[in-house]
Amino acid sequence: MTATRTFSYEPLPYTPVLPCMLAEVVAAHGANDFVVSSDGAGTRERVTYAEAAERSAVMACRLLAAGVTKGVRVGILAPNGPDFVVAFLAVTRIGAVAVPINTFFQPAELAWLLRDADIHTVLTVDNLLGKDIRVRVADAIGSPVRGGPHLIQALPHLRNVLSLSTTADWPDPVAPGHLAACEATVRETDDMVVIYTSGSTSNPKGIIHTHGPVITHSRFIASQHEWTSADRVYIPMAFFWVGGLVFGVLGPMQIGLTILTEHRFDPADVLRLLEAERATYTTGFPHVGPALSNHPDFAGTDLSALREGYQHVLLPPQRRAADPSLRVRQLGMTETCSSHTWWPPHEQVPESKRGSLGVSAPGYEHKIVDESGIEVSNGVAGEICVRGWAMMRGIVGRSNREVFDADGWYHTKDAGYRDDDGHLYFAGRTDDMIKTSGANVAPVEVESTLSRVDGVRIAYVVGLPDAEKGALVSAVVVLNDGSALSPDDLIAACRRELAAYKVPKKWVLLPDDDGLPYTTTNKIDKVALTELLAQESLS
Repeated sequence: MTATRTFSYEPLPYTPVLPCMLAEVVAAHGANDFVVSSDGAGTRERVTYAEAAERSAVMACRLLAAGVTKGVRVGILAPNGPDFVVAFLAVTRIGAVAVPINTFFQPAELAWLLRDADIHTVLTVDNLLGKDIRVRVADAIGSPVRGGPHLIQALPHLRNVLSLSTTADWPDPVAPGHLAACEATVRETDDMVVIYTSGSTSNPKGIIHTHGPVITHSRFIASQHEWTSADRVYIPMAFFWVGGLVFGVLGPMQIGLTILTEHRFDPADVLRLLEAERATYTTGFPHVGPALSNHPDFAGTDLSALREGYQHVLLPPQRRAADPSLRVRQLGMTETCSSHTWWPPHEQVPESKRGSLGVSAPGYEHKIVDESGIEVSNGVAGEICVRGWAMMRGIVGRSNREVFDADGWYHTKDAGYRDDDGHLYFAGRTDDMIKTSGANVAPVEVESTLSRVDGVRIAYVVGLPDAEKGALVSAVVVLNDGSALSPDDLIAACRRELAAYKVPKKWVLLPDDDGLPYTTTNKIDKVALTELLAQESLS
């Protein structure tokens, strides 16, 4: 095993545009299930690759009749499932620009996005999780949702709000020949998608990506997972975020495998889905596996078909990695089209590289800079900067001179360092570092230490304001079922690996994570968590 590695893109067997990619996968794997989704209420929807291509072709012809053409932005408001993927394919195969919309957005947030992105057409489901989504859209646009063209001064570019549940308000489709002519004009440099970031501390940013980088990079990601068209991969990430869309939809689509997903994460429902559909691989954020394995139904669920994945606790014991913590979790962001660092997901790094994020993924290069923007030496922590061919084209409403520095680098606000072999290491966000008694503490380092303690399901570390020290390192730890760990036990474990100033001074131990604040991407909301700790409302 070598700790020094470089990666490169393999030549694509087709032009990197969505119409060619879709034609390729349908020809090879048309009969395979593309997406199987659960609505959480006992109903599952499924669509094959051939069916998705056929349905999206008809929808694309209707979109063309509704005035949607190349470069026009189309909002997609739908949960993970066939409705979303069919709409996404319909929009992007004609060269229009898909704008996935956060399904949790309320009217004011939705109105803001529609205006910021200059949305021309909204494609929406009628209902989701018992909520009338068309009423929400009507509240957002300040007008009843109807079939004819809208003319709304507050949203001057909006013309259509069309239902994904019925075609009653849709125009008749144009001839299939016109669709083919439009598909032939799509270029790899054309905008493909605008993905909005989470916006937890400010308004979301609309990140623009073009066909070529999205398709080329998603194919690389898929190729590294040893997937085959027979795999049935569980994808819990929301399709409206970059992880769900690029890693979770477009990557698997390159292989022709089946995506298993759900409208909302409910452990009991997900376990039923994985068992019934014979899932072979799992993905998702770190908390997903423990949430499933700690559910009462887990012991009676047949997951014997699982062969690999990111949720090691779900694998049959004989298939688990000897030390999962030596496997790399890549660093990614919306601006970099998912992962911008890489290491093969099924390979361990040497012990000397524990905590590595991998090396620069193909299409990217990195440097680490100090607070004044000067590049630092290997081993010295600073801000991670990234640039390269696979980056975003830009951000909606912002000039590129605002987004990139003079040399084309994007400053990520992620803190980290690089070693002599090119491996990058994460030290938290530059605005997330805890400064206690003049010393910097990276929450991710303390969380990593705690997560290796037997009996800990997951741990979160934040800094609580303190008049004397500036901030107190504080930890919220969710324990496994039956664990009897105490704060003293955890303090002792931390002291064996961490300097004294890094050991948390305030502890909250919980039997589950039901009361913790999560974002709509299922990541912990550390701003809200800090506020809860400060109010001492966790107990």
